[in-house]
Amino acid sequence: MKNNNDFMEHWLVIDSIQSKLKKELEDVLQIEYNLSLKAFYVLYHLSKAPEKKLRLQQLQEMVGLSQSAMSRLVGNMEANSCGALEKQVCTDDRRGTYTRLTNLGEQKLQGSLASFHEILKSNLSTVNVEAVMKQLTEGL
Repeated sequence: MKNNNDFMEHWLVIDSIQSKLKKELEDVLQIEYNLSLKAFYVLYHLSKAPEKKLRLQQLQEMVGLSQSAMSRLVGNMEANSCGALEKQVCTDDRRGTYTRLTNLGEQKLQGSLASFHEILKSNLSTVNVEAVMKQLTEGL
């Protein structure tokens, strides 16, 4: 087994790559689409859901936000200034609501997915991620 310093060095390389990517993605999404990375994740998860709708609790678990943070984020995304989401009352439980992806939300998602792909492609083409992961797992 390799020593712990090698293991930590490999972990720090992965952490550095992820931090750099998140920062660049956040910047581009904010400038080009007025979206945070978490908002992008909300759009993405909704796009994959049946009928493009989910309950807040489901989104909260998928995106990794607290209930209040998710409520604020979705509320902002439902507002006219963004318009990417809309509330939909649950027909079988009037107390429940769904959040649904709008056409504008779908357009924002498609554009941001293209940007996301380009950033990952340009950054990860210079890194042998598979080799770094192999080195990390060998240290376990």
